[in-house]
Order: sequence, then C-alpha cells, then structure tokens
Amino acid sequence: MLGLVVLAACGGGSEEGSESEGTENQEEETTEESTEEETRSVTIEDANGEQTIEGTPKKVVVLEWTYAENLQALGMEPVGVAGLDQYGDWVNVGIPFSEEVEDVGTRQEPNLEAISRLNPDLIIGVDFRHNAIKEDLESIAPTVMFAPYSEEAAQDQFQNMKDEFNTMAKIVDKEDKAEQVLSDMENTFKEQQTRLEEAGKDGMNYVITQAFTMQETPTLRLFTDNSMVAQIMNSMGMKNDYESEKLEVYGYTETTVEALQNYQDSNFFYIVQEEDNIFENQLAGNPVWENLAFVKEDRTYQMPGDAWTFGGPLSAEVLAEQVVNAALEEK
Repeated sequence: MLGLVVLAACGGGSEEGSESEGTENQEEETTEESTEEETRSVTIEDANGEQTIEGTPKKVVVLEWTYAENLQALGMEPVGVAGLDQYGDWVNVGIPFSEEVEDVGTRQEPNLEAISRLNPDLIIGVDFRHNAIKEDLESIAPTVMFAPYSEEAAQDQFQNMKDEFNTMAKIVDKEDKAEQVLSDMENTFKEQQTRLEEAGKDGMNYVITQAFTMQETPTLRLFTDNSMVAQIMNSMGMKNDYESEKLEVYGYTETTVEALQNYQDSNFFYIVQEEDNIFENQLAGNPVWENLAFVKEDRTYQMPGDAWTFGGPLSAEVLAEQVVNAALEEK
C-alpha cells in the first residue's frame, strides 16, 4: 500500500509538471506573437509620401466611407466611422456595423475629441478633406491620408481603388485576405457578364448617371470611362457612350438634363435616392426629358440609391449585380 501511495504521488507530480509546462509554452507563444506584432513595421506610400507604420493596428478610425468598407472586406471592423449615421443610405455591402462602432462626426468635420476617446492605433483619412487637421490627427494616432482624386489616381480610379485596398491590407497584415477578396470581385464580374449574355444583352451601350437635386435644380453626374463605375460596367462587356473633353478627376461631369440629347441611342442607367428621384418629380412632364428617344422607347434602367460608385471591392461587386439587375429588370 505504501508503494502504491508513493507511485500515485509520483504520477500526480508528473501530471502537474506537464500542465505547468503546457501553460508556460502557451504563455511563451502568446508572448512571441505579441512581440512580433510590436516589432512589426511596414512602409507604405500615402498622399504625403513614404511613411512607416509600427506594429499591427487593431483599433482603426476611418474618416471616409470607402475605407470603412475596406476594413469590413478584410474581416475587421473600425472602432470609429465619420458620417456613420448616413453610411447605410449610400453604402450597402451586406455587412452591418455592430453597436460598438462609434460615430466620430462628419466626413467633412471629424470630431477630434470623439476620435481621441477611442484611443485608436491608426486613423485613415483623405487629403482633400483632412489635410487641414493632419497635425491634430497625428497627435492622436498615426494617420494615413489617401488621395483618391489626385490627377494620378484619376487616370484609372478602379486601379487606384485596388491599390488603396492593398495598402490597407498591408498595414493591418491581411494581404492574403485582400488577394482573395479581389479574386472574388473579378469572378463576380464574370458571373454578371454571363447573365447579360444569357439574356441577349451583352455589349450594351450605355450612359450612367447619379442624379439628385442641388440648389433646387435637377443635377446629373455623367460618369466617364476613368470612373470606377464605368470601368466595372466595361469589364462586363458594356460600352460607355459618354466622353468628356478633359480628364474628370472625380470620374464624372456634373451637368443638366439637356446634355442627354446627345445620347439618345444609349441605354440610360440612373442612380437616385427614392426621396429625391428627379425623373419622377421635377422632370416628369418636362418635354426635354419626355422626348428623349431612350425615354420613349423604355430604355431607362433605375438603380437603387445605395449603388455606391466610390467604394471598394465589395461595393464593386454590389454595383455590378445592381447594374445587371437593372438591365434585366430584376430585383
């Protein structure tokens, strides 16, 4: 009996030692991972040149909707978003924000105190809105500024969107995920083009606008070929009839309904908010609008207000599907 007790005691001591060693190993692995994150650094190019980001940001505040969407595509959620209360009206990628995400003011005027309270690891903004407060933002956290409407970016807005997305993925250490997201996007374009072909609508020529009321005047943004929306449609075998004499850095020309008289042979795609549908409201009964050939021949295709034309890969997929749904008159 004494021998059994001794053996049991020895066995128990051995098991405790094993558990202790396992715990120590786990702690060592966690420490190693933490150390790797702390020592990791990446160098990127943004609107202000080359900069190095230390560590892997986890708590990110975004001051422009595109970059909030990009984080969602990478499987992350921002801790703060500017213009959060309006985001869903314009952007719909099927991933709602949780209640933990904070509103940090408007995109034009972010709330610095609200941002500071979130203690972020990184802030992402755009130069044309936020360069004036760049130093204030940098006093809170490392800040990356993109330039989506620079002359260089405007040459090919779709490529610029992918470049910015990949830069964000590099910063947050999600490059493999980014590669998969972009591959899925290209596959979506092919699938949507197949839908057009099967319906006998491949190669549709078009003009596409985002329309709204500005200063009590019906206003149309006609998208040029350098825009993301036109490049998505062109990638599905469609052809944009609208051309501008100069490079449009925002990817569109802002004009009025009279300009449409030059494109009467086109298929007319239009994006409107339901509460501001200028074609059903101000232009109803207007002879300039009513006498257009594509109106009389029912070649107009309404798209939803949340067809976001300035987004990232997820918005690009949604937009491609919305274009084809409109062309096939499907919901």
